[in-house]
Parts: sequence; C-alpha cells; structure tokens
Amino acid sequence: MIGRVALVGLGTMGPGIAARLARGGIEVAAYDIAPAAVERARNMLDTAMAVLDQLGIAPPESGAGAVRFTGSLAEAVADADLVIENVPEKEEVKAEIYRAIDPLIGPEVIVASDTSGIPITKLQAHISAPERMVGMHWSNPPHIVPMIEVIGGEKTAPDTVAAIRELIRSIGLLPVVVKKDVPGFVENRVLYALLREAVDLVERGVIEPEDLDTCVSWGIGYKIAVIGPMQLLDMAGLDIYRSVSSFLNADLCNRDDVAPMITERTESSRFGIKSGEGVFPYTPERIGALQAERARKLIAVRRILEGGE
Repeated sequence: MIGRVALVGLGTMGPGIAARLARGGIEVAAYDIAPAAVERARNMLDTAMAVLDQLGIAPPESGAGAVRFTGSLAEAVADADLVIENVPEKEEVKAEIYRAIDPLIGPEVIVASDTSGIPITKLQAHISAPERMVGMHWSNPPHIVPMIEVIGGEKTAPDTVAAIRELIRSIGLLPVVVKKDVPGFVENRVLYALLREAVDLVERGVIEPEDLDTCVSWGIGYKIAVIGPMQLLDMAGLDIYRSVSSFLNADLCNRDDVAPMITERTESSRFGIKSGEGVFPYTPERIGALQAERARKLIAVRRILEGGE
C-alpha cells in the first residue's frame, strides 16, 4: 500500500503531480534543488488545486493527502513508499539523482521515473535495486489528463508494475501498461510521428501553421478524443486503410533527423512559450490567456468524455 510519496524535481509537471496525488489521499513530500523551482511550485499548487475543484475532484473525506515542501533530499525521501523522479530529461542528471537517493532508502521502496522517453532499462543501470524501478509517465497537464503510462524495464519486477498500476487506479486515474520498454513509450511515439509530419507539411509550404492546427484539432483530433486509433480503423474500414496506406505511406515524412524549421529556431533561442517566440510569437498576456484557455477547454472535454454535461 503506497501512502507516502517523495516527488523529486518540481519543474513544469511537479505541482500538478503533487496536487493530484494529494487529492487522492497521498502524503507528498516535494523537493527541488533550485529554490526558484520550489517557489514557483508553491505558487502553482493552489492553481492546480483550483482546477481539481472545477473537475469535482475533492479532498478525501478522511482528511488524508497533503503536500509539503522539504529543504533536503533526505527529508523528502524519509519514510516514503514511492519516490517519483521528475528531474530534467537527461540520463546523466537522472543517474546523479538515483545515486543520491540510493543510500537514503530501503530496497523495498519503489523508484519511479516520469521520463518522457528514456528507456527504463537504461535508467535501471544507475540504481542498486533495479527490480524496484519503473516508469510512471504522466501527461501534461498532469492534474487534468487522467492517463498515466506504466513501463517496466528489463529488470523491473512484475509486482512493481502492479503496485504502480494499482496506485494509479486507486486515486481515480487511468493506468496504461506499456508491455515493451521502447524509447518514447507509446504516447510520445504516436505524438512525435504526428508532429514530424505536421512540421514537414508546414516546412514544405503545403499549409500555414494556423491552418495545420485547425485541421488537426477540428479534424482528426476532434474524432480521436472520442474514438481511439484502433477503433477508428474498424469504423473507417480496414479495406479503406489498406487501400490508402498502400500509396500514402510511401509519401509520408520519414526523416530521422530534426527538421531545419525546428533546429533554426532553437539555435536562436526561440523555444516557444517559455522564450516568448517559437512557431508563433507570444506576449506575457497572451501566454496567461492561452494557459487559462487550455485548462478551461481540457476540463470541458474531460467532463464530456466521462459522461458529464
């Protein structure tokens, strides 16, 4: 039974993860080496909690579940049943954290990584009890999106996967077990396949970025929110898919590097919302409005998908 979680690394996802775990009755000890990240997480925590209120996800009647910020890694992981690592997406950074955590926890404590795509088998090489390491990939924003991927590496014990799957279910979320430890897991492999084609179409002048977004959001995105790709195959007809894919697959983008449209922008520090410009320009006011609009729309869509009004 997992009742106490240490969340190591706050970043973009941290506040939402902490808020959702706490609303599930879990005691969360949150830590980040950067004071600025901790302060930002404190400020964002109330916002995440307010969104959960709008979703009707109330605090447990028992009063269990709280988030506290700690001043040290040792304090965060003390008495934890599960440590969730949420540090930057670099293997060497994660390895350093695992080496620091290792002597502070017992061999029975599960260590889960919120990596977006580094194979868990690679990360297991940096911890003394690899059978207790598992991938627990939340989707951003984590307090709104209910699906979480669970990934076992080559040395992950089946009981470890089962424990994380059960934890996710117990707090009202949707675990998806990825059966093979492939880079990117499933969600990001599908997403990046779509993004590769989208970037290629814009870069080749087939369509403007704004129209590409409209096409995807109100076309395939609108449908796939309700009907998953495998069900969509059956609804459209496998014969139709076979016929179209027989000529279209050969023309789809299959580049194995990063498109110039992306590299040119990143090399000039145009990263997107975080820098004020990416594919599109952003003012601080526009960023705030976009974030509020995203939350409002995701809440509305989730209510519909769950059968609400």
